[in-house]
Amino acid sequence: MPRTLVQYAGWILWLVIALVPLAFASGYQLFQLSMVAVYALAILGFNLVTGYNGQLSLGHGAFYAVGAYTTAIMMSLWNAPYWATLPVSAIVCAGFGFLIGLPALRLGGLYLALTTFALAVVTPQVLKYKYFEDWTGGVQGIVIDKPDAPFGLPLNGDQWIYLFSLVVTTLLFLLAANLVRGRVGRAMIAIRDHPLAAEAMGVNLAMFKTRTFAVAAMLTGVSGSLGSIVVQFVSPDSYSIQLSLTLFVGLIVGGVASIAGPIFGAVFIEFIPNVAESVSKAAPSAVYGVILIVFMFLMPRGVWGVLRPRIRRLLAAAAREPAAAPANLAQPTEPARAMRGPGE
Repeated sequence: MPRTLVQYAGWILWLVIALVPLAFASGYQLFQLSMVAVYALAILGFNLVTGYNGQLSLGHGAFYAVGAYTTAIMMSLWNAPYWATLPVSAIVCAGFGFLIGLPALRLGGLYLALTTFALAVVTPQVLKYKYFEDWTGGVQGIVIDKPDAPFGLPLNGDQWIYLFSLVVTTLLFLLAANLVRGRVGRAMIAIRDHPLAAEAMGVNLAMFKTRTFAVAAMLTGVSGSLGSIVVQFVSPDSYSIQLSLTLFVGLIVGGVASIAGPIFGAVFIEFIPNVAESVSKAAPSAVYGVILIVFMFLMPRGVWGVLRPRIRRLLAAAAREPAAAPANLAQPTEPARAMRGPGE
């Protein structure tokens, strides 16, 4: 198998598997899969800060909320097209993340976690504040219209939203993959593992920390915009501290410091609560907790931490195809052996 095909086999498989539901999935199932794409993108932003840069943040629900409200306000008050709100949301959330990243230069570990936790707690209250009600809708929130498929595509609203979310998520995953595998990614990992050594080698800690926060906030904000389009509704109570903790669970379950891990984490946080409720309607949280504990015991490095070595071995084995030698060079013929002397 050619090396380039091995390198992109995961992306090809992801697209094939992701496009199959368009043919047979119901509207509710497509809604769930759309939310998987949304959560995967949010967890990916979380992963850049915590997994790759080593900064423990618990406030990414705030970035998600800012992105969601940016899209909702633009669509409801200014009649902006849904697709045009995504770049605006990315810019707004990147700036917000840069401002939040500045205190990260002086804070670290549990202090940074507590600060970002406070940010996640404050955000819903700010969205409810009476002076912002004309923009945010207060406790009532904002209702968003479902977009239709453009260009006369033979897709209903649920199918188009799923396809749109899938395309945006895949493009941003490719962007993040190229980022962490390049020079910037190596600098982020160096800061996480050995900050003093990284600084001694010329890595600008302040620049990389703030820029990492900005990029992570941008990804999470775009996911919030997609989430508001999928759900077609935003309200302050939808972005409580529970959202940040849910994203944190998805990060740990999927696998820290990995690109594919957020996908598995998103599947977990979207579907496992439904499984827990089907097992016990009286105590779904208890069942969810038991399932989470079992996952942590069986896969302490996350789902992708268990799957990655096995997949790499399979791909490496497929890439090592022995080249067939020509018949006249593979081994000497009988006449050739007979012509050789005893010392040859």
